[in-house]
Amino acid sequence: MMRLAMPVKAMVQRFAFLMLVALGTGLLIIGRADIALTERIRTTVADALAPVLSALAEPLAAGRALAGRAHELFRLHEENARLREENARLLKWQEMARRLEQDNARLRQLLHVTVDPLTSFVTARVVGDTGGSYVRTMLVNAGLRDGVQKGQVAMGEAGVVGRVAEVGQRSARVLLLTDLNSRVPVMLEGSRLRGILSGDNSERPRVEFLPGNSQVSPGDRVLTSGHGGVFPPGLPVGFVASITDGIVRVQPFADYHRLDVVSVVRYDLPRPVAEGEAPALPGRR
Repeated sequence: MMRLAMPVKAMVQRFAFLMLVALGTGLLIIGRADIALTERIRTTVADALAPVLSALAEPLAAGRALAGRAHELFRLHEENARLREENARLLKWQEMARRLEQDNARLRQLLHVTVDPLTSFVTARVVGDTGGSYVRTMLVNAGLRDGVQKGQVAMGEAGVVGRVAEVGQRSARVLLLTDLNSRVPVMLEGSRLRGILSGDNSERPRVEFLPGNSQVSPGDRVLTSGHGGVFPPGLPVGFVASITDGIVRVQPFADYHRLDVVSVVRYDLPRPVAEGEAPALPGRR
């Protein structure tokens, strides 16, 4: 039997491709000749294979669901480990912050440090933007009746926006940092170098009057210095974006194109009080 089967097997293997082509051509001719017969054959085969395919599909679906659950458990395990690590790191920072707070309180008591004046905030909505080629200001819906006064600083979510240039009873106009008339005392966070942030109607104002041979690097954070008593010290302004031919350009943190709400900071340095005069409240002149 094996000797008889070997030639037949070799013959089938040699002409298998031709037989498949002939079978496909025949089925194509039959399908074109009798569409109804082809459709009946196809539906009969589908009906016969449907239970088998359905039975095979259930284990596959269960396998996919099991694999999905395993992947979800693996992801949850990784996230849990990450959260544990982050929680441990935050606990260390919390403990360090508590120690620093206690040390700070003791040092203040020992040195009799005078604390900065209290600051308060007035939240206002931006109702008008008069930005253009020659002026960079915006209008907010808070004025004298809300405690807003000329010269106060306006802040956005990310940092300083500008200062109040004009104020009415119900509205105020904020002069942006990029305006040609804007001048803000600032300092570099790392080196504590002080200068003046001057607007020139470009997107990036420049820092002027820095000390000679100042070491300034792109990426240095720029904060308000508090000189002059108008702006509170330490407010975020922006970061050094470029240094070209000795000109230091600053990219403000505030995105003027997306500003919707600003906070006007009411801040006053203490002044001498005459005898019999009540001390002024913060934010009142």
